[in-house]
Order: sequence, then C-alpha cells, then structure tokens
Amino acid sequence: MAVLKVIEVLSNSSKSWEDATKKAVKEASKTVNNIKSVYVQDQSAVVSDGEVVEFRVNLKLTFEVK
Repeated sequence: MAVLKVIEVLSNSSKSWEDATKKAVKEASKTVNNIKSVYVQDQSAVVSDGEVVEFRVNLKLTFEVK
C-alpha cells in the first residue's frame, strides 16, 4: 500500500498557465521526491493596459511518502 500526500503550490509565469504549471513542478521537485500527479485547482491572470502580463496557477501536487 502506498501513502500519498497532497500539498498546495502557487506559481506564476509571464508566458502561460502551462509554463507556470511546469515551473511549479520543476521547483517543487528540488525538495519533494516521488511526485505522482498535479491538479490545477485554479487559474488567474494579471492584466495591465488591456494585456495579460502574468499567468498564475494554484496547484495540488501529489507525491508518494516512502
């Protein structure tokens, strides 16, 4: 039987929500081992002068505890 843990992670990117998600997983994997999945819980963006300037994601990362 595997024991899994879920943590919440926030990330941002000037490119896209997908890039923000990839950045979050890459950064979290520096200290969290055995990441199994990521669930994008929420997305938002910052707008300046009628243009999207920042994409933000709120993620749930699931990893196996050994």
